[in-house]
Amino acid sequence: MPLKRSFFDRKTDIVAREILGKIIVKKENNISLFGKIVETEAYLGEDDPAAHAFAGRTKRTEVLYGLPGHAYVFRLRAYYCLNIVAESENSPGCVLIRALEPLEGFDLMVKRRGVDKKDLVNLCNGPGKLCQAFNINLNHYGCDLTNSDSELFIIENENERIEIITTPRIGISKATDWNQRYIIKSNPYISKYKF
Repeated sequence: MPLKRSFFDRKTDIVAREILGKIIVKKENNISLFGKIVETEAYLGEDDPAAHAFAGRTKRTEVLYGLPGHAYVFRLRAYYCLNIVAESENSPGCVLIRALEPLEGFDLMVKRRGVDKKDLVNLCNGPGKLCQAFNINLNHYGCDLTNSDSELFIIENENERIEIITTPRIGISKATDWNQRYIIKSNPYISKYKF
């Protein structure tokens, strides 16, 4: 059962923390890929200099101003990045999914990434890597992640007990000191440590 829209209709930093440990599901033909969310970053809308919404509403950011729980996918150089719209309508917060722990569908993920099957730690340990492994692209822009009929959605992970560490965001040039990066402590699948 996918997470309800109300899960995403909260402050972006709360969603970014509480989505850790949840499972992304990607359905393709007769195959389903599963990955546990182990690293996120919160982007706080028009008041956040590092957020795409900082420049205001544009064609590219339109989905951010809509209902929470939808996918905001954008291209960064040769890679795609998956974000989830948070907060209420017209409050353009989003959560970047930075890393996943692959759980199911390894063969297809390995084939897409071109990595050794023994190197699962590097399969989805970055936003571009996870999108490549899960074949997430601009076709998923606006996808309703609260609907199990969608190709892409997020489910609860019962019994998951985690300890969360907060650090500054990485890979950006503005608001680099904001502690808006959330990771599962000691999880080997995160993108990289920077404290």
